[in-house]
Amino acid sequence: MKKLLTGNEAIARGAFEAGVTVAAAYPGTPSTEILENIAGYPEIYAEWSPNEKVALEVGIGASIAGARVLVAMKHVGVNVAADPLLTLAYTGVNGGLVLVSADDPGMHSSQNEQDNRYYAKFAQIPLLEPSDSQEAKEMLIEAYRLSEQFDTPVLFRTTTRVAHSQSLVELGEREEVPLKEYVKNAQKYVMLPAHGRMRHPIVEERREKLALYNETSAFNRIERGSSKIGIITSGIAYQYVKEAVPEASVLKLGMTYPLPKKLISSFVDSVETCYVVEELEPFLEEQLKAWGLKVIGKELFPRVGELSSELVAAKLSLGQSQHEVAASSAAPIPVRPPVLCPGCPHRGVYYVINKLRLKVAGDIGCYTLGATPPLSSMDTCICMGASISGALGMEKARGKEFARGLVAVIGDSTFMHSGMTGLVDVVYNGGTTTTLILDNSTTAMTGHQDHPATGMTLGKKQFKQIDLEQLVRALGVERVQVVDPYDLKAVEEALKTEVAIEEPSVIIFKRPCVLLKGHAPEGCVTVEQEKCKACGMCRKLGCPALVFKGDKPAVNATLCNGCGLCIQVCRFGAIREVE
Repeated sequence: MKKLLTGNEAIARGAFEAGVTVAAAYPGTPSTEILENIAGYPEIYAEWSPNEKVALEVGIGASIAGARVLVAMKHVGVNVAADPLLTLAYTGVNGGLVLVSADDPGMHSSQNEQDNRYYAKFAQIPLLEPSDSQEAKEMLIEAYRLSEQFDTPVLFRTTTRVAHSQSLVELGEREEVPLKEYVKNAQKYVMLPAHGRMRHPIVEERREKLALYNETSAFNRIERGSSKIGIITSGIAYQYVKEAVPEASVLKLGMTYPLPKKLISSFVDSVETCYVVEELEPFLEEQLKAWGLKVIGKELFPRVGELSSELVAAKLSLGQSQHEVAASSAAPIPVRPPVLCPGCPHRGVYYVINKLRLKVAGDIGCYTLGATPPLSSMDTCICMGASISGALGMEKARGKEFARGLVAVIGDSTFMHSGMTGLVDVVYNGGTTTTLILDNSTTAMTGHQDHPATGMTLGKKQFKQIDLEQLVRALGVERVQVVDPYDLKAVEEALKTEVAIEEPSVIIFKRPCVLLKGHAPEGCVTVEQEKCKACGMCRKLGCPALVFKGDKPAVNATLCNGCGLCIQVCRFGAIREVE
């Protein structure tokens, strides 16, 4: 039976059919739906872990215990998990282990567009790259056999277009894979320096065997066409090539590390001109040129952003007059600035921060949207968990007086991910930073996933909820306030008080995301035009439910949910609840 699946759904299906019994992840676009779909298979234990490092460590433990394991994360998440990954490459596996890295060329929802294929080369582990949903499922199943045959984790790299595009997938039956026997083997799994030195030659030997295997791997194939143009490609770039240059000879690589030298050399020699078409970095091209092969790559194709069929055709001087491409993107799309949702509990906090002219060391999440006008209330945003430690660094560089105008802003999910260690550093090293935890009871930006402080697992089972206030106090912070962010007066008083104190403090602004079912305020507001003085104070909230046609606001009743922030900032009583 065939079914239309996204790449992420197909990966989940592949895990099911491959006999996976343990899966772990931290949510992050474009990888999030993999675990959400795996959670629908009761045969697989699936969890949201507090961060990607923990997810991989859970996977490593399960693999050593004999289970087949899937661990998923977005590309920047692999940075967090890199520490255990590099040593896992030495220990190898017991049950097969596949790490899915969902890269984001074009930065649709990311702070950078790093090319994680280099992690495979860095760790010297096999790398697979599907180009559509069917391949995603098939390759994942084969990845487990590869993992167990060569005693190695496998890096399974997708990109946003593969993860979120749909194509038909032939469904198969689940292979029931019994747990492998657990055998204590300290020399393999305890990476003392002496043991690590013993394992490194094994890693090198494995890499050579994998390269030999890849010469005849079914994941690679040559599609013969014109001998004038040859193209070496992989992943989603293969789809662009086939659409733009259907007459070309193509070497489609499915396993892109370690590369099959003989296969590639033979292909290059069989065509007059050979191009390498790949998104982002010249990962393939660098190795081919190091071998002395004459290929053309980044001389033509950009290292920045996504490719497309149109771009491939244009760079090869084909143009649409010769090759009509189906996915034309010529139509201009209006630019829509990012904005906090109407009724978002973060809005009031940022409004007051802006009013008090505080400096903000920010973090990753919905609250990043506070950086845009008119709130304009964020000075830095580097990576998950960097806000609190970054604020401490700013304080150490510029002194305590500077810290009195500085706050670190982080969400509840991100605090659980990697914010706690930063707060420990503040306490331990005598910082006076005020940390704001914007607790909206979910991981909102990636689609409302639960985390350890929500009281709910991925499978929607209730468990003991971690209390952020108690946790913060346990980390050594004595000054902790819990404030409703809809109460602007209380927000301002709390901020003024805590930034003035020369000791670490935390304010937990607690109110659930308005998009969580049952948590949006009820009602709507209206503007009495005769009372409005067009002072513009409500405009500073940046609420999309307030519409300005001229100097005075009106209310879009389809967006307004009556949070009441605009009522509080209006000095003339012109905004009121609709009775």
